[in-house]
Amino acid sequence: MKKLVLGLLLTASLHSFAQTTYEKAMNDKIAKIEQVRSADELTALSNDFTRIADKEKTQWLPYYYSAYATLQRGRAMMQQGKTADLDAVTDAADAQIAKAEALSPNNAELFILKKMSHGLRMMVNPQARFMTEGTAATEALTNAEKLSPNNPRITLLKAEDMYFTPPQFGGDKAKGLELFKKSLDQFDSFKPATAMDPNWGRAEAEYFLANKP
Repeated sequence: MKKLVLGLLLTASLHSFAQTTYEKAMNDKIAKIEQVRSADELTALSNDFTRIADKEKTQWLPYYYSAYATLQRGRAMMQQGKTADLDAVTDAADAQIAKAEALSPNNAELFILKKMSHGLRMMVNPQARFMTEGTAATEALTNAEKLSPNNPRITLLKAEDMYFTPPQFGGDKAKGLELFKKSLDQFDSFKPATAMDPNWGRAEAEYFLANKP
């Protein structure tokens, strides 16, 4: 009996240590999410999350963050006018999103990433892809909102769309700024499920409101 108890205690201790190791590895990488900007740094960060995911296998968050870092690289490329390679970037992100979704279906945060991915795909050829990728992006955000109506990242993406879309296509910078303000208000009350769950986006909303025309 004593050996059995000791064995159970040892197993529990090892499990606790493994969880602590996982959480430490994740927290170290998550802290860099909004700090890195270059394509190389974002690629390295995505690869780091993938290694954690492949080791853990049952955790959706490493796959999520791997996809998010990849999409951030795509957004950086878009801002630099390098849209020709965005299909390859979104293919890589979508593969990680699919793995995360297999572990955590009907997840608002994953629908948010899908919206971002479809938006990047559309930018390869906006005129030709608006009806397909643009529609898919809208549907993804709608699904996210059904699951998490007060999620500040949903409002943030709506703000981006409103702010950057030309007026002749329904955009309005003033309304975009109102949505950035709304997202900030939501950040004040939104509580992630855990310390590792997605909580990015506040800095972007603050930037646009601080630098409004």
